[in-house]
Amino acid sequence: MFKKSFVSIMLLISFVTFSCSKKSPDTKSDKPSPKTVKGDDAKKDGKPTLTLFVMSQCPYGLAAESAVKMISDLVGKHFHTRLEYVVNETPDGKIESLHGQPEIDGNIAQLCVQKIAPEKIWAFLECQNADPRNVDKNWQQCAPTAGVDLAKLTACKNGKEGMDMLRASAKIAAAKKVEASPTIFINDKKVEGPSPWAIMKSVCSAIKDKPAECNPVKGVAVTLLTDKRCEKCKQYEKVLDFIKRDLNEPVTKVVDYSTPEGKELYKKAGTKLVPVLFFGKSIKEDKLTFKLFEKALKPAGDLYTFGVFQPIFDPTAEICDNKTDDDGNGKTDCDDEACAKQLICAKETPGTLDVFVMSQCPYGALALISMVEVLNAFKGEMKFTVNYIVDHQNGKFRSLHGQPEVDENIRQLCAIKNYGKDYKYMEYLACRSKDYNNANWKACAVKGIDPVVMEKCIKDEGTKLLVENSEKAKTFEVQGSPTWIANGKFKFQGITAEHVRVGYCKSNPKAKGCAKPLSSNENVKAGGGCGK
Repeated sequence: MFKKSFVSIMLLISFVTFSCSKKSPDTKSDKPSPKTVKGDDAKKDGKPTLTLFVMSQCPYGLAAESAVKMISDLVGKHFHTRLEYVVNETPDGKIESLHGQPEIDGNIAQLCVQKIAPEKIWAFLECQNADPRNVDKNWQQCAPTAGVDLAKLTACKNGKEGMDMLRASAKIAAAKKVEASPTIFINDKKVEGPSPWAIMKSVCSAIKDKPAECNPVKGVAVTLLTDKRCEKCKQYEKVLDFIKRDLNEPVTKVVDYSTPEGKELYKKAGTKLVPVLFFGKSIKEDKLTFKLFEKALKPAGDLYTFGVFQPIFDPTAEICDNKTDDDGNGKTDCDDEACAKQLICAKETPGTLDVFVMSQCPYGALALISMVEVLNAFKGEMKFTVNYIVDHQNGKFRSLHGQPEVDENIRQLCAIKNYGKDYKYMEYLACRSKDYNNANWKACAVKGIDPVVMEKCIKDEGTKLLVENSEKAKTFEVQGSPTWIANGKFKFQGITAEHVRVGYCKSNPKAKGCAKPLSSNENVKAGGGCGK
């Protein structure tokens, strides 16, 4: 539904909804709870202090840091910022963190920079957060990048001072009963709310002489261009709920492509597909919102398009089941060439079953294991085909679970090509599906499945097999693993052998294999999958 940019923006604007919660100590301490530690609340200059409690490897904490940085860019001269860290100190004095020792090292490095070069902390964090898995190491590269004295940082990080600051930070977090990253306080008041706007509002409430940035523009126009003929497009309207929640009294509306206004917006969008989200130009006056959305905004006449959707519907194309000549070429529905390959127009092929999977999807793997039982139940009554879901562009494959999945897709296709008789290949597929992350695929090339034959196929024609095989998933617009199609036409979902039997028998009720129920598991839902 959404592009990766939407996911990153949603992480940025909704980080307080989610958090990394610290581990509770395995043993209880007999020591008394620490006294409240006085922080920087009472500044001599009267400015409020924003204290951000994080873990240096928590993605939600990193998103909070990005949001606070944006707010600081806007009104930072009116408040102070301080970072503290969420860790446990055990009764024997050991420090523990949710993401382990690397995170502890990252926490210490950041505390040291905050002390020795506080004006450089945001630049340092930006560098470290680009590679959060390595915060225990990349501080050495990020120090010179951010203009921090590496010698001073090294002395602090590797010496007693750094650990002492982390222990002090742990006490501050404990005193305020902070257990999750991120948690934010303005002075002694905890910030409630799931977005940067809530933080901005809290900061501005604490500022005595409020700057103009504390008064966001009202009534930003937000328009969703869609098409009422597209059922799947309706789910995109949910994004307006986020907009209404966070912007200052936005004026939202949904416009259909069929209207004159819709046609005009479609021209401005400069795209073939809908839905498209538009913002009015006044969004630029809402400084925080514009900063948050800027990377996804694109000028479109007197508006901006918000490029976070993965639009799915061509409003100018033929719709294949509405008895209307949508594209004006004199042909309707399945008589139109544009619909010829669509599933709804496919010719029924009784007794066939297709499954579409990703070889390293846990749901797809369970589905393939289930097919061993299904094939035994429907011997001679079913023609079964395995298809793989993968993207192929410019000579390269992209799969949800990376290159190892692409490689295993190819190996499985080679097993299918060379060991198709009586579905012998299912022995390999089921074996691999039980341990799909194991790189030793040859352990499953046994009992008549020759690894030498497999290797020759992989080398000589593996890529070609995957390119050809993946076309069916594209044609039928299949994205979720597993997806089943009975009789070349009827799509259904399922994972267990019983799910498959029921789905197949709806289209083939007279098959003998339909007579008896197969294995099921009430804890495994038919709709589970990857990539949906």
